[in-house]
Amino acid sequence: MGVAVLFQEELIGRVRAACEADEGLDAALMYGSFAAGEADEHSDIEFWLFFTERRRAEIHPPAWCAGIAPTRYGLVNEFGTYVAFFPGLVRGEFHFATVDEIAGVAQWPARGAAVERMLMVDRSGALAPVLTGLPQRYEPPVDSPETIAKYCDPFVNWLVLAHHLAARGEDLRAWDALGHAQRHLLWMARLAEESTAHWLTPSRGAERELSAHTVAGLRAATAPASPQELVGALRAASGLGGRLWSAISARHGRTAPTALFAELDAALERRAADQGGSAVA
Repeated sequence: MGVAVLFQEELIGRVRAACEADEGLDAALMYGSFAAGEADEHSDIEFWLFFTERRRAEIHPPAWCAGIAPTRYGLVNEFGTYVAFFPGLVRGEFHFATVDEIAGVAQWPARGAAVERMLMVDRSGALAPVLTGLPQRYEPPVDSPETIAKYCDPFVNWLVLAHHLAARGEDLRAWDALGHAQRHLLWMARLAEESTAHWLTPSRGAERELSAHTVAGLRAATAPASPQELVGALRAASGLGGRLWSAISARHGRTAPTALFAELDAALERRAADQGGSAVA
């Protein structure tokens, strides 16, 4: 039996055909999971479409996307990208741009895929060299002296804030602050384990790319927005964060703020005891 073709792949073919048929479209690229060869049945389809000024003025994004396949809904997200929802809950992200925006691609941190997998149309030849000039993968400045300030310091800032908010009884606000801490905890995990393949979206592939011990710690640092679960998650986040920070700072000839972590751990242990929880060894 042959391998089943994903509906997303059919949609990609339709987008490519629409782009090739539109003489007012100068260039188009696909990015994301399908371009990188990492997609599955849950992946989005994602494109940049560069039209002439005149043609872009004629484009109505909902109608353009509905011409690819029936859409259930469409919206403009917080980044100004049009998002179409196709049957099967398939998300499609479409950047409807103009030719003069091709130059802006050069400011991307990386392209994320091979040029030949991304390039769909390039009538004037302006897009290919811009893509080629980008690195395929973003390499974070892991050896920079600013690494701790950029990734570790925000973690403990958000974590201590979450502790105070939870102690005050603002569980939902504490849960929100913990979410900010968790993202930096993911970056710290990747720094400590030298696993930076998906740096720009640090949660992506974390279960496969990080050690089982660290993944278990990251899971433990999540919680519903209820008092006891929040304290448990804060304790787990503090324990894991302290361990990761020590590994990171050792490579930079620095020390982790152990006194701060000790005071936070003691405060969280008291709160757990007040809630009827047992101390963590």
